[in-house]
Amino acid sequence: MVWVKICGITNREDAHAAVDAGADALGFIFAESPRRVAPLVAREIIRSLPDGVEKVGVFMNEAAERISEIVGKAGLTGVQLHGDESLDFAAELAASFASSRPLFMIPVLPLRRIQEMAINGGVLVKLSRGIDTILIDSVAQGKTCGSGQTWDWGMGKLLLETFRDSVRVIAAGGLTPVNVAEAVRILHPWGVDVSSGVEREPGKKDHEKVRAFVKAAKSAQV
Repeated sequence: MVWVKICGITNREDAHAAVDAGADALGFIFAESPRRVAPLVAREIIRSLPDGVEKVGVFMNEAAERISEIVGKAGLTGVQLHGDESLDFAAELAASFASSRPLFMIPVLPLRRIQEMAINGGVLVKLSRGIDTILIDSVAQGKTCGSGQTWDWGMGKLLLETFRDSVRVIAAGGLTPVNVAEAVRILHPWGVDVSSGVEREPGKKDHEKVRAFVKAAKSAQV
């Protein structure tokens, strides 16, 4: 069954609606975004959530020290790197937490970067350095936390086949309750991630859309 992350959580009501709908993870954005949330606000939301739900902080070109500070302050269990961070940076950050509290590390790779890595033959080598999960999006690195735009799933499928056995792939970018089942059918991802596709306005979720998205993703034929 597909793993589902609802991103851009800014309030307790939306967080609990997503958990009740069956989401496996919630995302809290700490980079520049209309969905940005303060660490202390995230902490209060996270304290009310079940232990089994991943609480993932989304960062963009942030210093490792600042990320570590927010992880501790907010009580995050995972980090998503949505800027120009290298895979080596992600691996080193994950390793820095290994002895105290394992961190679910999710580097974000635009489809363009996956293409470049595949051409250069570096995907498997780089991903073997302690990173076992990546998120593929349509957004160019360093632009914003999520484009809300779909990408060429057919092309993505061909590229993903080259390293699917070595890494868990999360698909994002323009997903909605209407198209997520098709994305799952084509890409066969380990997980899916959505934010704007289940909103009524930036930073506020449409609970009906959240329920519909989770249901469609988890019932999709892989």
